[in-house]
Amino acid sequence: MSASSANPPRAIFVMGPTASGKTALAIELRKQLPVELINVDSAQIYVGLDIGSAKPDAATLAAAPHRLLDIRDPTQAYSAADFLVDAKAEMADIVAAGKVPLLVGGSMMYFKVLLEGLSDLPEANPQIRAEIEQQAALQGWPALYRELEKVDPQMAGRLHPNHSQRIQRALEVYRITGVPMSSLQGNSTGGLGDSYDIVQFSLLPQNRSLLHSRIETRFQQMMKSGLEQEVRALYQRGDLHADLPAIRSVGYRQLWDYCSGKCSLAEAQEKAVVASRQLAKRQLTWLRNWPQAIEIAVDSQSGFLTVDEISAQCLKYL
Repeated sequence: MSASSANPPRAIFVMGPTASGKTALAIELRKQLPVELINVDSAQIYVGLDIGSAKPDAATLAAAPHRLLDIRDPTQAYSAADFLVDAKAEMADIVAAGKVPLLVGGSMMYFKVLLEGLSDLPEANPQIRAEIEQQAALQGWPALYRELEKVDPQMAGRLHPNHSQRIQRALEVYRITGVPMSSLQGNSTGGLGDSYDIVQFSLLPQNRSLLHSRIETRFQQMMKSGLEQEVRALYQRGDLHADLPAIRSVGYRQLWDYCSGKCSLAEAQEKAVVASRQLAKRQLTWLRNWPQAIEIAVDSQSGFLTVDEISAQCLKYL
């Protein structure tokens, strides 16, 4: 799998919706191929967001280390631009060591930025951003989402009405430039381009009801493993708040509301499962329109395939 001097180095992407078995597959492939793993999950970059982000446990990480894991405190923001810089550096380091970078996760925007680079978008405008936040406080984010649908329907189609941070940014860009953010994103620089030979795997469940059941089962296991206590510990730190990107992660946001007294634990759990299913739906929408991805079925009518069965499908292309 190593590249010759005449060919670009190989890289592997393992992409998929939440609960599709991405991490297990990446670890299995690492047993059979000369790869090193890079995390592509926007929640797993944060220290202390372990159970709810489905971060591999210590024993697993000792056997199969993941780069770009636990690299930020939850008080800190981490952007797609940050990921682009960090991931490219880690990939180069892995290649220099004679290995193949395998990037695994479900943060599709990170993968997109890595492939295509960053758009030439305007810097944040504090005044316009404050105006949008004030409007959201009065009208609610769904109202601003409807505004975005009018001025940039393509961008609105990629977002959920509760994606306040991204709705805010898209409206901010439009108000600064008068041009839809989706149009500006067509002019991107800094991506991998032709510098890597990338094999992209898209893990696609065929039976949505099976995926929904798997999501719910996994969340209940997270609760048994101490997710409530994990979120409560974050809440009690005193330096975190609900609008931080880390706390807005699926599962954490809903249990944060419970810790804040805004809902019961049962309601928080129900909302978290619903949010996880919505996340999976958005991820699948990205993946079904993803260029050059090799689609790998991860289930059949009788249930999810084993990691050995899924890895066998992937190895045919490597």
